Amino acid sequence: MMRRNISGGSPYEPKLGYSRAVVQGDWCFVAGTTGVDPETKTFPDAALDQARNALATIKAVLEEAGFGLSDVVRANYIITDAAFMEEIIPALSETFGEIRPAATMIVAGLVNPAMKVEIEVTAYKG
Repeated sequence: MMRRNISGGSPYEPKLGYSRAVVQGDWCFVAGTTGVDPETKTFPDAALDQARNALATIKAVLEEAGFGLSDVVRANYIITDAAFMEEIIPALSETFGEIRPAATMIVAGLVNPAMKVEIEVTAYKG
């Protein structure tokens, strides 16, 4: 099976030694993705907007890899405050409401205080 690394263009990828996504056979592993605004390169104040931005980035990288959101079998959500869970529900249900991947939500600090949400997914197309 051939491995394919997909870059999202972040300057941190080569510095930290990671890829936006890795395709291995029927699997696609998408790295933790934060909700930076793609145009302004800043983080919106609202956790909901950050979640929507992260999910849009994930959707785009999955498509580049030959997968779709319907192929997502696992999702990990990291939020910096438990109160953000309720706030991001619309973004999660819009994206995964019918797909319903196995999921985990964790409350933890992120590397930049402006980050409120990070989302990581695994997709399978077998």
